[in-house]
Amino acid sequence: MVRRFHAVGFGLLVLAAGIVLTGCGADTPGTVQAGVIRALAAENEYGNVIQQIGGRYVSVTSIMNNPNVDPHTYEADSQNAIAMAKATLVVQNGAGYDAFMTKLESASANPHQVVIDVAKALGYGPRVKNPHFWYKPTTMPKVASIIARDLARQDPSHRQYFEQHLKKFDRSLIRWTASLTQLQRQFARAPVAVTEPVADYLLTAAGLDIKTPWALQAAIMNGTDPSPQAVQIEDNLLKHRRVKVFVYNRQVVDATTSAFIAVAKKYHIPIVGVYETMPLRSSYQRWMQAEVAALRAALKSGKSTVNLK
Repeated sequence: MVRRFHAVGFGLLVLAAGIVLTGCGADTPGTVQAGVIRALAAENEYGNVIQQIGGRYVSVTSIMNNPNVDPHTYEADSQNAIAMAKATLVVQNGAGYDAFMTKLESASANPHQVVIDVAKALGYGPRVKNPHFWYKPTTMPKVASIIARDLARQDPSHRQYFEQHLKKFDRSLIRWTASLTQLQRQFARAPVAVTEPVADYLLTAAGLDIKTPWALQAAIMNGTDPSPQAVQIEDNLLKHRRVKVFVYNRQVVDATTSAFIAVAKKYHIPIVGVYETMPLRSSYQRWMQAEVAALRAALKSGKSTVNLK
């Protein structure tokens, strides 16, 4: 499974980045505190976790950080190449989701750079069907632990600081996991329909039953046309009210998704919009808690939530 990311004119942007770096020399004074670790995350949910663990001892740049942009069509640019060249800690999702990162890394000549490929670090093979690992409750504790370890290797003098922040991060996830358990107790096996597998890991953790055929989810995720048979199954799920909630990726809305949304509204199926990248002015924990709260409101009260607050 390969996401639809592009690196158009990649050689030109890397060349441009090299020119900029050569011309600038040292960083502009005051932009980054001396001794602070430069980190780069492909997705801002990972960048947020780096920041929570590293605190004042890291400077984090997240490439994909706009929830109003389709992350499937992201194009790497010269600023990304510059950030990559300067970073000594890089976190990417892997599994083909952010393949442009590999090209950026190959062009970087930073010998001190450590790359955390989440898919590989968590033992996923190259053919994993669903790359949206951050929706799985067990993912970020493991990723945070790896981040804390690698930050400590780069800055041993603040190892205790990173370990303390790791413990704080782990504790902060208790509320989210508890809300998932509560949702499972109240609405176990409640049927739901989706457009893509963006939040499938969370839905499964909440004990909900995803009725949408995988063939349709995979087609929409990869930007191909789903089969008429798969579309008909999804339509019937909505028209005959065989599901309690309709979940869609609000960052990728095409004609097929729009048609499903219209059917869900017509037949009074509550709609929940989920995000691929973390909403602005949020944190990973608040984002996940908000998604669960939206699902609860849909299941309990029939309330739709398109935009998270």
